[in-house]
Amino acid sequence: MRRLNRKLRKMAADLLDLPPDVVMDLPRLTMIGDRQLYIENHRGVLHFSSDKLRLALSKGELEVTGSDLVIRTIWTEEVFIEGVIKHIEVRE
Repeated sequence: MRRLNRKLRKMAADLLDLPPDVVMDLPRLTMIGDRQLYIENHRGVLHFSSDKLRLALSKGELEVTGSDLVIRTIWTEEVFIEGVIKHIEVRE
């Protein structure tokens, strides 16, 4: 059933020329150099420290590691962090 739902969403995105992240509830990451990261479509902060950020996603987690990390802005589904970003990993 999930595969069918996913295929229907992908077909709708292709047919209507919509961005896949909107239709399929995928995270969107915008990174500026290694200093700023803007993440959309997250489901909440699981852990935050000056060297690690873990966010819940609709499927899995996103982990950002670095140094001097600071959350500049946080909204319901958006997070903006700054610092020295060394590694980004998506886990299912």
